[in-house]
Amino acid sequence: MFAVRDAPAERVSGRPAAAGPLLASGRDLVVRYRGRAVLDRVSIEVHRREVVSLIGPNGAGKTTAVRALLGLIKPDAGAVHLEPGVVVGYVPQRFEQEELLPLSVRRFIAMAGRRDRADAAAVLEEVGAAAVIDRQLANLSGGEFRRVLLARALLRDPDLLVLDEPVQQVDFSGQVAMHRLIGRLRDRRGCGVIVISHDLHLVLGATDRVVCINGHVCCAGEPEAVSRHPEYVSLFGPHAAAALAVYTHQHDHSHGSPASVALVEPDVPGEAPPPGEAD
Repeated sequence: MFAVRDAPAERVSGRPAAAGPLLASGRDLVVRYRGRAVLDRVSIEVHRREVVSLIGPNGAGKTTAVRALLGLIKPDAGAVHLEPGVVVGYVPQRFEQEELLPLSVRRFIAMAGRRDRADAAAVLEEVGAAAVIDRQLANLSGGEFRRVLLARALLRDPDLLVLDEPVQQVDFSGQVAMHRLIGRLRDRRGCGVIVISHDLHLVLGATDRVVCINGHVCCAGEPEAVSRHPEYVSLFGPHAAAALAVYTHQHDHSHGSPASVALVEPDVPGEAPPPGEAD
C-alpha cells in the first residue's frame, strides 16, 4: 500500500486491522494543467472503516488528486478503480450561499434528495446539530454550518465520506469535536473516510493513515511516522516539527505506491475549482 523507501514497510503500509475491503484506488496518477504537472505519479486508495488524511500546503493538488480518483476529472496518465455501486458523500471546502436568500436548514437538507423530515432530523441529530433544523443557513456559525454540510452528505448513506477542510472557520474546541465525530461516524456506519487538510496537527489524533502531498507523494503512512519525515518538516517548517517531536532522517525522494482517498461532486450550486487551482 504505502511505500517510503527509507522507512520499514510494515510501519507505513499497514492499514488498521478493522479496515475492510478496498473501495477506490488510483495508481501513478498524472494530471497536467496548462502545461504544468499538477500531480506527478500519485497513488492513493481507501478501504472501508478507515480514516485517511490527505495533507499538504495550499495548491499542493490534494483536491485534484481526489477528483481524479473518483473520475470527476480524467488523469493524463495512471489507472483508477472505483468499486461498483460505491456511494460517495462529499463535504466541500467552500460553499457560496446568498445571505439575502431565505433558506432554512431543513430545506437545505431536503434539497439533497427525496427524503422525509424524519431523515433530515435524524442526520442532524447524528452530527450534533439537531437544534438548528429550523434556523436560516445565513445565521449559522462556522462550526454549525460545517455540521449541516456533513449531515447533508450523510443523507446519501455513503460508503465513502470525503471531507474537504472540514474544520475550516471552526475554533479549536470545535475542531477537536469534529474529528471525534468523524471517528464515530466511521465506526457507526462502517464507511471509508478521506479528510483533506493543510495541516497534520488537525488530523494527527483522528486518522489511521496520512498521505502528505505536494504535487507528488512526499511521504505516507501512520501519522507519527509522517510527522517525523523530513519532507513534512520542509513543507510545514521547524515549528511544526518541534510540536510533533519530529526527527530527521535521510530520504532519497523516490516513492513506491502510497496512499488512500475518495470524493463526489456536491449536489449544491457552485462549481468545484479547476484542476491545478484546487488544494
